[in-house]
Amino acid sequence: MGEFWPVRDVLAYLAGSWRVARTVRDLASGDEGRFEGTTAFGPLDPGGLLHEESGTFLWRGVPRPAERTLRFLPGPTPGTADVRFADGRPFHDLDLRTGRHVTDHPCAADLYRGEFTVRDADHWRTVWRVGGPAKDLLLTTDYARETAGRVAAG
Repeated sequence: MGEFWPVRDVLAYLAGSWRVARTVRDLASGDEGRFEGTTAFGPLDPGGLLHEESGTFLWRGVPRPAERTLRFLPGPTPGTADVRFADGRPFHDLDLRTGRHVTDHPCAADLYRGEFTVRDADHWRTVWRVGGPAKDLLLTTDYARETAGRVAAG
């Protein structure tokens, strides 16, 4: 099937619970951190998914609780998504129909460039490269479905 696993409907694919492992590297200082936790993609009215992530972030030897909420709404093309912050502000688009997607998110003077790749029905990855005057980071997140074997798209 190749290196990437095509997903016909990103919202159907993401629905459910995922184990999350993220590394955060500060490319300027060399510091590394790690986040471990879970992400749940649950139904959102009137359509889409509510993404709720929670876990522990370890940075410079200090563990602390961390969480975030995003909204994954149906995108302009069937099978795609429009990702928004919890307050409704735009974050990025998402199209995994080829199994890979690259997108940008400008944040003040910094630029977030994200690459999303799907490996199979139960594993996907994001890599965000953040660059600008305030940040020089590389964030790599691996997702593994908590209930393996559920294939919603492919």
